[in-house]
Amino acid sequence: MSEIHLIQLSAVVDAGSVSKGAAALGVSQPALSRSLSQLEARVGKPLFVRNRRPLQATPLGVQLATHGRRILLESRRASEAVQSLVRGTRGLVRVGGVPFFMDAMISRIIASFHNQHPDVDFQQSYGNLSEVGNGLRADQLDIGIVPLGTSGEPEGLAFTAILAARNVVCCRIGHPLQQSKRISTGELGHYPWIAPLPGSPLLADLFAIRSSLGSVDLNIRYSGGSLLSVMNYMSETDALAILPFSVWFAERKHSRLAVLPVDIPQPQRNLGILQVPGFATNPAAAAFADYVVQSFESMQQLILRHENAVIWRR
Repeated sequence: MSEIHLIQLSAVVDAGSVSKGAAALGVSQPALSRSLSQLEARVGKPLFVRNRRPLQATPLGVQLATHGRRILLESRRASEAVQSLVRGTRGLVRVGGVPFFMDAMISRIIASFHNQHPDVDFQQSYGNLSEVGNGLRADQLDIGIVPLGTSGEPEGLAFTAILAARNVVCCRIGHPLQQSKRISTGELGHYPWIAPLPGSPLLADLFAIRSSLGSVDLNIRYSGGSLLSVMNYMSETDALAILPFSVWFAERKHSRLAVLPVDIPQPQRNLGILQVPGFATNPAAAAFADYVVQSFESMQQLILRHENAVIWRR
């Protein structure tokens, strides 16, 4: 039995006449009448009660129309799925990036995007620039969220900057250094420090801070933790840590960490989206990349206002 014949039968049964069924399907009435006759010939029994007006289906016609209705429903669902994939409102997005930033900001943006497009699935992973670049080239990732310095884009990949990097020294709320009107470099050396994850650009930034302090050394007592681990450790100790200002900004509502007004060496790099050129073959990934850019455009002024509210001291 032809599936299209069953769909046509269900349309006629639901409409109550061949003419209305033809109009609903967008076909001519004679063509639809021929299809119904072919279906009746195939099953060998009448599908409609003869000489009954309005049109009334036989029990067999009702049963076959039920199957046709299901086929039509699934066909429409399939069409909607295809359209959703084309529009980027359905599909899979594989996104990887630097851990602290992924946890503090990108995970929130993924949640916001997912609230608008619940049929898009996400796979999130962690990695630094080289790992993310390799994942993109191997088609294991669709989007990378990484910092990029003056060295330029990795070969074969495109970079879209979304936020200029700025680091800050953070401590717990109520830390003794918050009582100092002017923090000296020596005071920074009186407290333990937290080192970022191995391979993180923040680790090089921490060494730059140590170099800028001259003879003052940094006592690193804890290293390699996730963002949540670092925040938990800091909130229970007097340890200091270097964090991107944007990470502190994202976590500020929890009122656990404070920014010390110390002007430290700043990295010459931007955080942004790394991707393979022409990656629009995955419309969901393209839609999410646009959403990330728009999210940071709306946040930048607020982030800058918070930065400017801090009196930075050397």
